[in-house]
Amino acid sequence: MRYLPGSGKLHCDHCGNEESIAEVSPWAGAIAELDFRAAIEARLPEQEIEETPVLSCPNCGAQVEFSEELHAKECPFCATPVVTGTGTHRHIKPKGVLPFALSEDEARKAMTDWLGRLWFAPNGLQDYARKGRRLSGIYIPYWTFDAQTRSAYRGERGTIYYTGSGKERQMRIRWQGVAGRVARAFDDVLVLASNSLPRHHTDALEPWDLTALEPYQPQFLAGFRAEGYQVELKDAFGIGRDIMDRTIARDVRFDIGGDRQRIHQIETQVSDVTFKHLLLPVWTAAYKFRGQSYRFVVNGRTGRV
Repeated sequence: MRYLPGSGKLHCDHCGNEESIAEVSPWAGAIAELDFRAAIEARLPEQEIEETPVLSCPNCGAQVEFSEELHAKECPFCATPVVTGTGTHRHIKPKGVLPFALSEDEARKAMTDWLGRLWFAPNGLQDYARKGRRLSGIYIPYWTFDAQTRSAYRGERGTIYYTGSGKERQMRIRWQGVAGRVARAFDDVLVLASNSLPRHHTDALEPWDLTALEPYQPQFLAGFRAEGYQVELKDAFGIGRDIMDRTIARDVRFDIGGDRQRIHQIETQVSDVTFKHLLLPVWTAAYKFRGQSYRFVVNGRTGRV
């Protein structure tokens, strides 16, 4: 049986039988945050860890969960023939999953509509879409981070004033030293945990409606693949900190006020860091054209290409 996108049901293609996936309230602790420090120090409870068989791509390094019924001869991310054997991936279990809402046909329509707007696209790309080669439904791994931050800053506030008149009128800025503090609670800072897709591709698929997350159940993966994370938790938090720091810098500029702002120093204390491992849905297709790999990536919820 396979999960039928947008239905909340499992469907059998042979007999047509359907079964509803049991609902689990996300407020019952099923999508609870995990302690970041405990994970870094390998102190997570064993029930939060699992091992799954994976197929490794020798070109892009993707590790896709292996299953007999979905075994493919090509990597879904780069179209490289996959000849390596299966291995195992020991990882932190997913806490939440955003189920597919678009079928393969709907994702293909989104892709072909998008291609039709690319007047400069190589003919091979257009031919690829017209031939109707299958797309692969894959759950891509992400981390999310929550944190409390308190930041002390030093900078300058600039006030614009003018001197002279007529053609001699000139704008000048009067600078005044300032210092202050800002605080922010971050919620669900999203970080891609895959190296198989370029980050600018997946960033372009946003936004993701994380309010529609379901507590992780393997039934949502029936008929689809899932990629194991390649970006480890500690490294992902470094990326998350960069995202937080950019937001904090905007907060500081707002707090400084005035017409212009200069920031000389920000010192941030981060506390109460928690995280989740999530799986988000992507339809993808890859093929080789004149020796180069091309890939299409479609948001499995919104159809964004």
